[in-house]
Amino acid sequence: MIPEDKLRERSDSTCELCGQTEHLNVYTVSEAPEDHEAEILICQNCESQIEDPEKVEPNHWRCLNDSMWSTIPAVQIISWRMLNRLKSEGWPQDLLDMMYMEDDLKHWAKAGLQTEETDIQLVHKDSNGVVLEAGDSVVLIKDLNVKGSSLTAKRGTPVRRISLVHDNAEQIEGKVEGQQIVLLTKFVKKT
Repeated sequence: MIPEDKLRERSDSTCELCGQTEHLNVYTVSEAPEDHEAEILICQNCESQIEDPEKVEPNHWRCLNDSMWSTIPAVQIISWRMLNRLKSEGWPQDLLDMMYMEDDLKHWAKAGLQTEETDIQLVHKDSNGVVLEAGDSVVLIKDLNVKGSSLTAKRGTPVRRISLVHDNAEQIEGKVEGQQIVLLTKFVKKT
């Protein structure tokens, strides 16, 4: 275990995830292999959101754009786990696509993620039963009138970089003609 004074020195007394300088605590990253240091210095805000998924504020975690490149393995692990937790937002998938981790670190990251996942996972499927993931591209298979707008989304219209509606497996979100709309999965097919 790394003493707190060493962590403060390493991090320059800032949260190793978001850069906050107040209310810092030592946080132990779960499932760490014996040959890795599992302690990082993080603020209370980051800690409460890591511990309680109900408190997660997606925009707070845009800080991972910087911290995911940390040379500290435990910081990389938490960054990867939080980006995975937030995948349905769309933008975290871009960061995950850029992120590189050695195999042993990826195994550590996934081990902790498995303990966090809930028993029931929503699975979004297109009209053909193909599983959809955040960041996928789809095509409309039917003309759709957009509620609250005069826009009609035409059959064959591509929708790129979709995001998944986290509490409804039959809905996704995407931009059609520059407008963010909710689409029913039964009216799209994955490309």
